[in-house]
Amino acid sequence: MIRVIIADDHHIVRQGLRALLERDQRIEVIGEAADGQEAVDLVQKLQPDIIILDIAMPRLDGVQATSKIVALNTKTQIIVLSVHNRRKIAQRVLRNGAAGYLLKNAVNEELILAILAAQRGEIYLSPEISKSILSNLWSLEQGSDSDDPSLRLTSREHEVLKLIVDGYTNNEIGEMLHISPKTVSKHRMSLMTKLGVNDVTGLMRVALKEGLVFLDE
Repeated sequence: MIRVIIADDHHIVRQGLRALLERDQRIEVIGEAADGQEAVDLVQKLQPDIIILDIAMPRLDGVQATSKIVALNTKTQIIVLSVHNRRKIAQRVLRNGAAGYLLKNAVNEELILAILAAQRGEIYLSPEISKSILSNLWSLEQGSDSDDPSLRLTSREHEVLKLIVDGYTNNEIGEMLHISPKTVSKHRMSLMTKLGVNDVTGLMRVALKEGLVFLDE
């Protein structure tokens, strides 16, 4: 039996995915998470075989949650669901350790295939993006993409950027990340420098344009 956790901030989506998966007798859904941090915590607690992560979630998005789950050193394989068919985003997810990247518009047909592939230790990509990924295989294998701004940011800067775009203040971000507001301000200034903008509005615009953070899908 393949033990699966579903992570998506929309209850109706989780229920739809659960119904789809539970029709297959090889799969057991053992938990659900409504945000990225809850997904990480649930993986640590239950150690499933597979976790299905929405890419746009509160607190931690799918890219960030993937990194944190991989860092737990469990055997859990990660499949990310997204509405984005951009190569850079898929590469970030795979670079961070995911075993699959599926587009939501085809998830019904592909999700079971992706789960079975991940359980075998294979990577599964939606056909719509696999050609683009394979054409850039060298840069993916090298773990770099010279025009990808995400590679200039630290893990902490990614977290701060996500919370800035979500509308939190320095004080609120500091409380959530257990750092001082002054440290949050330093991260904010570093983000603006690295992304070549002069204010928070510009920071948010670049973050959304480059797919560094994701609005609710």
